Amino acid sequence: MSAIVEEPDSLNFEPIKVLIALQDKFDLCDMAGPLEVFNWAQHDRRDPETKAFRTILAGDDEYVTSAQGATVKTHISYKDAMSRLNEIDILVIVGGESEKVIKTKSQPLSLIKAFTEQQKKNPARERTLMSVCTGSLFLGETGILSGLSATTHPDYMTKFEIICSNAAQRDMADRADVMDARYVVNNLRFDLGENEDENPYLLTKQQYREKRRMSQGGSAPSSPVEERANGGRRPSAARKGSISLKISNTRRESIIKRANLRLGGLRVLTSSGVLSGIDGALYLVGALVSEDSAEEVSRIMCHKWSKGVVVDGTDV
Repeated sequence: MSAIVEEPDSLNFEPIKVLIALQDKFDLCDMAGPLEVFNWAQHDRRDPETKAFRTILAGDDEYVTSAQGATVKTHISYKDAMSRLNEIDILVIVGGESEKVIKTKSQPLSLIKAFTEQQKKNPARERTLMSVCTGSLFLGETGILSGLSATTHPDYMTKFEIICSNAAQRDMADRADVMDARYVVNNLRFDLGENEDENPYLLTKQQYREKRRMSQGGSAPSSPVEERANGGRRPSAARKGSISLKISNTRRESIIKRANLRLGGLRVLTSSGVLSGIDGALYLVGALVSEDSAEEVSRIMCHKWSKGVVVDGTDV
């Protein structure tokens, strides 16, 4: 199963590089959902040479077996992945075998920490750390989620809260705010704007909870945020090509500010159970390529895109 896409020669962008980490007995759908989304995403749906992402699978061995018994061939080892993290724009952590990984302190825990360090060393680069299902437990164990908002599979909420709480006590850091959402995005890296008109994806935790309360029986006029959260469209402000590339003078000030953030401005996206990884990946396509591209991928996959929530981090 290969998802490496050759880089186009004639275009002025580079594909966004995605690394998916596969531990033994990983959940197959956690991997396959985002893989399918990234594989279909194009800058121009009429031109198959404009694929927006290049996806690489990493694991301890050449072949890794999922919890469902399917064996997947990896592209690189964890050792090689560690040495190439400076090339990676998006790191995807999937669920499966969480108790063993946390107990033995094995991969992908070191990979998560090293990827975060890469962002802190170079805050000018736009990187994303994404987890699917119980993959968020690994993020919680490393302490990455301190002060952020996050979600996980509904059946693991209590365990997730305990892991995040223990990590906060261990590191003497802020606790994570565990939320029940399709996916939760902490946009610490990006120029969000200060109000909902400038940033239609920004939905504060208070607004999100009010939205959920109203959906359970209340009624109130829809705000612009609510309308957009329910599927409204926005003009694309995505950078074309590799998100590691150009830095304009207008962004230098924000880069300096983000250099002082705890995670160097790393975007952290946690998604809920299994197939919510598709929705989280669609969010990234919308943010990094275009909204039209994300909607086209959703159409091709015959999948109704369920939107999550985007929040401010406590250290912004």
